Amino acid sequence: MQFEFATASRIIFGDGSAAQLPQLARGLGSRALLVTDSFQPEAVTRLIAALRDAGLPMTRFAVSGEPSVEMVGEAKAIATAAVCDIVISIGGGSVIDCGKAGAALIPNEGAALDYLEVIGAGKKLVADPLPFIALPTTAGTGAEVSKNAVLGSKAHRVKVSLRDNRMLADIALVDPLLTHSVPPAVTASTGMDALTQVLEPFVSHLGTPLTAGMCSEGLRRAGRSLRRVYEQPDDTAARRDMALVSLLGGLALANAKLGAVHGFAGVLGGMYDAPHGAVCAALLPPVMAANIKALRDREPENPALQRYEYAAQFLLFDRSATAQDAMDWIGENSRRFGIPGLSAYGVREADFDDIVAKARVSSSMKGNPIALTAVELTEILRAAL
Repeated sequence: MQFEFATASRIIFGDGSAAQLPQLARGLGSRALLVTDSFQPEAVTRLIAALRDAGLPMTRFAVSGEPSVEMVGEAKAIATAAVCDIVISIGGGSVIDCGKAGAALIPNEGAALDYLEVIGAGKKLVADPLPFIALPTTAGTGAEVSKNAVLGSKAHRVKVSLRDNRMLADIALVDPLLTHSVPPAVTASTGMDALTQVLEPFVSHLGTPLTAGMCSEGLRRAGRSLRRVYEQPDDTAARRDMALVSLLGGLALANAKLGAVHGFAGVLGGMYDAPHGAVCAALLPPVMAANIKALRDREPENPALQRYEYAAQFLLFDRSATAQDAMDWIGENSRRFGIPGLSAYGVREADFDDIVAKARVSSSMKGNPIALTAVELTEILRAAL
């Protein structure tokens, strides 16, 4: 058995841990590009004030919507003009990915498209990225510990990754208290994303014993806290659980990849105005069903079949639970959270061929436990409408 595991240089987790940011940042740079959401809750405003009080010069860059190649280019130009030597992201996955991409591109020549997968030139970074600190304010993407940044391209109508092992954060500072102000709808969609990101690496053919352990712990915590954090937003223990689920998913996917849910989600996010977590929620049950059927038909000895059963048992705290039980539970959550099918975002059967063609070559699809045919992928989309 041979495998490797890569992650952020330092991970700090716990309620109140964000208070360490000023001291940590001063140890890595002298002028920061501070990447945030366009709207900051009170906890983030206080954190920014603490950075200012600590005497760290900052240039602000606000992210509105999903990060794009154009947005990262703008951030790079602003940071270069201000001679920033460290990047700090405080926000959701979009903010973290924008900052992560900026940290990578600022010291390197050229634009994002020169380095992007699939639609770009795919060049390798030459210079090391700037020091990067990530503070998530949502519990969903695990972007604080992943080695890629997902960027949209309007011209290509797709989302793809800028990826390099050196893009892993220098410090991932995960304070669950920063997630308390997230509204219920966002809590639900990001929570479903976090769940997907501990399930897909768990059944991935690229999984390892390390990622399996992380995913199994994440599945247990999601099972006990996903509904609770939606129904009781101020439940500190539930918020802490889901922040850890997100972190564990990020650690796992960075080393074991994902699967067909995210293979589709990146494509759909680039083609339609659709929330990433909600898309994952709509796709997860039909992807599970398609994978299980394909495995039983073509690879009945594949260990992923048993892993789907284990996942259900972890998620539902029931040794007799089956993969079908897990699919039913996930579908019930989507209904409870008011998450619609894909048709609500404008997806139509006439688009299926284009979506499938793009999804089959996506990076995330490479982690799926079995290669799915175009017909199988099309049936997933139909079931998720």
